[in-house]
Amino acid sequence: MRDLKKYLENNHIIILTGLRRVGKTSLMKLIIHELLSNAIKANHIFYISLDDYLIQKNSIIEIVNEFRKIHKIRFEEKIYLFFDEVTSKEDFHIQLKNIYDAQNAKIFVASSSASKLRDKKASLTGRAITLEIKPLNLNEYLFFKKIEIKKRDSQLYKSYFLDYIKTGGLPENVLNPSREYLMNLVDDIIQKDITAFHGLKNHQILRDYYTLLMERSGNQLSINKIGKILQLSPDTSKRYLNYFESTYLIHLLSRWGNTNQKLLSAKKIYASDLGIKYLFNGNRDIGSFFENYIYIELRDKKILYYLYENSVELDFFTEDKILIASKYYSDLNEKQKDLFATYPANKKMIIDSVEKLSLLEEL
Repeated sequence: MRDLKKYLENNHIIILTGLRRVGKTSLMKLIIHELLSNAIKANHIFYISLDDYLIQKNSIIEIVNEFRKIHKIRFEEKIYLFFDEVTSKEDFHIQLKNIYDAQNAKIFVASSSASKLRDKKASLTGRAITLEIKPLNLNEYLFFKKIEIKKRDSQLYKSYFLDYIKTGGLPENVLNPSREYLMNLVDDIIQKDITAFHGLKNHQILRDYYTLLMERSGNQLSINKIGKILQLSPDTSKRYLNYFESTYLIHLLSRWGNTNQKLLSAKKIYASDLGIKYLFNGNRDIGSFFENYIYIELRDKKILYYLYENSVELDFFTEDKILIASKYYSDLNEKQKDLFATYPANKKMIIDSVEKLSLLEEL
């Protein structure tokens, strides 16, 4: 919320995106509360979910004009608009552009699909800032659970991390953990944001595809092998992978190297939420969860790659040449130690315990 406050003062349209149920709607309502506490008139603030059946025939512009008319607000008077499920409206990019250009309005919008948000006509170029809302990290999880760990009790972080990976960072699930909640979420995304949106017929094959992705999370991914298992062509397998990435169920990490290596080498796959990963993988290979967590923490801070040299892999290499190895209470093997010691980097870090996750805050 602190990061969002700075965007209240500029004129850009703020697009909140990220995994379904990650808290985008709650954040918009917190922003509204902030505006009210700053003495913005309540009748100058308008929140609406655009997937409401009662307004399906109305354009965004018609809805906003009706709001101004009801409250007798002139065009030159500033209003604050919050549009949830903005992609429910056809041509929403153009409509937002027209409101931005013609009215005195600060606009916040939210959507859970990068595919639906894609601005093919570049209508909002220079007018919008997109912010991805992530699941709660470990410290935010502890705050939600009202758990405070004093410095002298830092050894407790490991136990709480093991609790955290079972629940993940989706706020509702943190407060009321439920395996069914997470399973329904995954099914909802596959059904609404992939199957229905892309006009696909076979819901089950997409669910099987995602199960295979989760089994491979933390590893280099061969889309051809997944395609063969499910009897899909390489092109279809690649397309399905992109669908899952666009709904924020997964993230993909490229290999460090020249342009060909970055583009053509196998990508590593990570889950966007550890609770969802746990849903499919159980508690085997906790080191994979630890690495996945570090990836999620780093991806907003740095342009990231994985390092792969002479069949030896190290977890993360940033564009500004920081080398980071993730080892969950274990050591690098001899080949990894050699690569870590000899590879040219501006800074090197081994994060080998939950307590050392605080090192990421220095980057």
